Amino acid sequence: MLAASRVSASTFAFKSRVVPLQNHHRAAKMICNASAPVAQQVFTIVGGGRVGQALADMGPGSDVVVTRGQVVEGPPGPIVVCTRNDDLQAVVDSASPERRSDLVFIQNGMLQPWLDKQGLGENTQVLVYFAVAKKGDKPTDGKTDVNPEGLTAAYGKHAQAVADRLHSGGLSCKVLGKADFTRAMLEKLVWISAYMLLGAKHKATVGQVEAQHKEEVSELIRELIAAGAEELRVTPVGGEVERLNAYARSVAHFPTAVKEFPWRNGWFYGLTLKALAAGKPDPCPLHTAMLKEVGAV
Repeated sequence: MLAASRVSASTFAFKSRVVPLQNHHRAAKMICNASAPVAQQVFTIVGGGRVGQALADMGPGSDVVVTRGQVVEGPPGPIVVCTRNDDLQAVVDSASPERRSDLVFIQNGMLQPWLDKQGLGENTQVLVYFAVAKKGDKPTDGKTDVNPEGLTAAYGKHAQAVADRLHSGGLSCKVLGKADFTRAMLEKLVWISAYMLLGAKHKATVGQVEAQHKEEVSELIRELIAAGAEELRVTPVGGEVERLNAYARSVAHFPTAVKEFPWRNGWFYGLTLKALAAGKPDPCPLHTAMLKEVGAV
């Protein structure tokens, strides 16, 4: 399921690039921003792309930014992982066992089963509802006409530190308890799974799906929310369709594609396969039919 190869705990490797542990002082990259509040907690940020750079730019000027091929090591406190999902295993393997509880995961998709297998089920997670157009740009908050207070949310021991960092950059972020975060995580998973799939089916942007196929996407959202809530043993609070369609309007220009399948649509398809194997009806028949239509399964 994961593309990242396993590496020893003394190295951090992406795509076969490895830096020995003794070179970690040269490998660590310091990002300075003299105008940032000095009272903020220093982060280690894994990944120097758009989001990683944006987080560093909001910081106190002494974050350690670890890029590809460099050792995952930094000061005490949050280690925010800003990489692709398929690189997560390499990040975990390269972090020393005593620091793994400090890893903060901000990736899209259903991370929980994988985190549980790593013994990291209670690690900090962040649902990111902001966008960075290109590296160096200021992030745009994903506030909507239904949720003008913002939708970004965090859970775990470093949740408040992450929220403080985002607030310093003018972004919203709520700190949630486990049950509320699980519901919010399911909604984000449903949004990206439903909108990317409908967009692939109709060869449309997110905004075109919302404007031209609202009834279809709303029906799919309701189906996936129901199936996911039953699997996760959470009770939906209502308003999911309105919230998710409103978010689509706020990011109408986003392109669509079915990708990172094991982490997104693949989780729902797994519920389908489990039910069918047990002789039960498919809990996601619309989703399954669309996956077949676009050739994803």
